[in-house]
Amino acid sequence: MNNSRRDFIRKSAMTGAATYLGTLGLSAKSYRNILGSNDRVRVGVVGFSDRHRGAHIPSFLKSSKELNFDIIAVSDIWKKRREEGAAHLKAKMNHDITACRNNDELYNIKEIDAVMISTADFQHAYHTIDAVRAGKDTYTEKPLAETMEDNRAVLKAVKETGRIVQIGSQRRSGANYQAAADFVQSGRFGPIVMVELTWNVNQPGRWRRPSLVAQLKEEDTDWKRYLINRPYEPFDARKYLEFRLFWPYSSGIPGQWMSHQIDTVHWFSGLPHPRSVAVNGGNYVWKDGRKNADTMTAVFDYGPLQDPTTGFQVTFTSRQTNAAGDVKEIYYSNGGSLNLDTNKISPEGGLTAGYAKDMGMQANLLPEMSLDSLSSKVSTEANTGGDPLTEAHMRNWMECVRSRKQPNAPIEAGYHHAIAVIMTNAAYRTGEKVTFDEGTQQVMAGGKPFTY
Repeated sequence: MNNSRRDFIRKSAMTGAATYLGTLGLSAKSYRNILGSNDRVRVGVVGFSDRHRGAHIPSFLKSSKELNFDIIAVSDIWKKRREEGAAHLKAKMNHDITACRNNDELYNIKEIDAVMISTADFQHAYHTIDAVRAGKDTYTEKPLAETMEDNRAVLKAVKETGRIVQIGSQRRSGANYQAAADFVQSGRFGPIVMVELTWNVNQPGRWRRPSLVAQLKEEDTDWKRYLINRPYEPFDARKYLEFRLFWPYSSGIPGQWMSHQIDTVHWFSGLPHPRSVAVNGGNYVWKDGRKNADTMTAVFDYGPLQDPTTGFQVTFTSRQTNAAGDVKEIYYSNGGSLNLDTNKISPEGGLTAGYAKDMGMQANLLPEMSLDSLSSKVSTEANTGGDPLTEAHMRNWMECVRSRKQPNAPIEAGYHHAIAVIMTNAAYRTGEKVTFDEGTQQVMAGGKPFTY
């Protein structure tokens, strides 16, 4: 049954139901909860990953009965994960799950309305294009893309098809982040002058899968399909399962962690991407064959392109070798600070009366305030599933699939965080100060577009 027919049946059912809901003593919400299968949104899983098992499924189950969503199929090119996925989902959904060897088989199931995508970083854009061209809405994990070619292609496909796409930037569904965005955008915070972003762990096993690597055999998967549009190279189980350690399959720290935090900068400021970025870092401690950095510092310049004399600086620091500092996001204005670790707005660092008077100025100090919600901060443990942000974000996607409204993290949010990720990766790999060409929508390093 296609979407238009299903929508027609749903609307007809709801119209007819309105005449006797009162007689039955049911609210509209209660009636929606007992609608039949014609109103059900059927979902497929693209990639039975740790992220999907640990975060997507628990979050999906929080709202699936109320909103009448169901998972009916899973696609994974590795036989082991495909079989595990079908068994796990069968237990959770209480019915059989169709196991698909690839996405071609998945999209041959005409009943599927939407998919959840949590494959390798470099595959997100391609798999999203595949899905929306097949007429499916998507929940797509970040980073959206690791090259501008992929980034431009996925933006074009989503805009042309009009599908609902939620990017996995779950901060956008957090009440404390929404309160912070409102405060900054209202002008009460004052112009941003600096942002400090931190993401530190001490986990030698982060993004390592040694036991799984030993189990993966080329004959049990589809290596060429895995590579998609990356240059061909011989089968390598580590690059398949530990892809976050190897470029061009992932940028590592920028794509995995920075993409979350830099997205809040774009959201709060209304600026789509950095004007420039310079990066220093390296693989200093974990000598395990990885090609991506275990330590990185990026310094961004943000502001209107037409006026380079105004703007603000953003620093992002991250290391996988010492956890001190944990995960923090702190915004500064001339009047004080907004700390998303403590969920507090304070006059800390603001312009005091003494220094202001010396220059014939007035003191500029923000009031002490708490953000509207003290929701849990983002965990840095290897399994970040089941957190309130992901639950709220998944629900927002499900509601938007029904309402056809744009979700909290639409395709444009992904496109813009991907620009920052690609700029950061380019600066790290080339040693150049990297800029963005608005006309060509290219990341420029050393006077030419960056590519792998």
